[in-house]
Amino acid sequence: MVCQRENRMNTPSRISQERIEKSVSVISSEFLNSLQYICESLSAELGARVLVKIETANPIRSFKGRGAELYMSKIPAGTEVVCASAGNFGQAMAYAARRRGIRVSVVAARNANPLKIERMKSLGADVILAGEDFDSARAHARLLSAERSARLVVDSLDIETVEGAGTIGLELSRLHQQLDVLLVALGNGAMFNGIAHVMKKFSPRTRMVAVGAEGASAMVDSWRAGQLIEHDHVSTIADGIATRTPIPEALQDMHGLVDEALLVSDENIIRGMKLLHRHVGVVAEPSAAVGVAAMLQKPKAFNGSLVGIIVCGGNLTSEQMQAWL
Repeated sequence: MVCQRENRMNTPSRISQERIEKSVSVISSEFLNSLQYICESLSAELGARVLVKIETANPIRSFKGRGAELYMSKIPAGTEVVCASAGNFGQAMAYAARRRGIRVSVVAARNANPLKIERMKSLGADVILAGEDFDSARAHARLLSAERSARLVVDSLDIETVEGAGTIGLELSRLHQQLDVLLVALGNGAMFNGIAHVMKKFSPRTRMVAVGAEGASAMVDSWRAGQLIEHDHVSTIADGIATRTPIPEALQDMHGLVDEALLVSDENIIRGMKLLHRHVGVVAEPSAAVGVAAMLQKPKAFNGSLVGIIVCGGNLTSEQMQAWL
């Protein structure tokens, strides 16, 4: 089933470059200035100069700490916060809340990554399992927040999650040479929209490519159609970008930021994970390998270019490592 809604994409951007630049002063340092370099062996494998940015060498192994830190910096101690998460955002919220005296409840799907569930709990989150996928969990989180009179935070809707991720773009903009292409995973949109907003200002010649999974194409389908499109299910190993119900505001944020959108197969995602493990020496979860997957899926499109990819998360169970790496 596909549900279409009225096009509301042509509205002014709600993302602020000034706020992104100021956010650097409040985001905890362990999430900032992540490693970025050209990986020569991966470049030789893929036929392009590949710059990797590693967002997994931090306490939660994910870029989500940037947005969570920014959001929590504005929340008074003693507040109760509810969110939904496939795992990484929940970890980030719990980590940022713990040192500020804020209570966090995270709703995750019943089939969520068990490693991510345990890490959310270990960081102090109250984890509730509900629904068969992320979007069902998000609907339950909304109900839970109303029942508890708690503050609901929605990744990619609350602007701090977008602008916190935008600090990645600030760091990429300091490269000596502008990227020809930047491949960014597209889930609910926080990372892509935050980074792309900055890159359009500081590196306008860089082609911004949003990469989604073939089995979770709602955001890409919506962008291509110019209107919000929902699907009734998802089918991909890339749980971090498995969205079937786009957030209208996030879709609006994409307007003017996307130069191209690609969908990649699970097969190429696994190939990408293996290449990152072999050449970069990192454990990348499926959502973090879609940039490499895009280069595998359309190799001629990137030949000879300077291409940036972001390894945005690295939370895999031992069973997943055994099966995929």
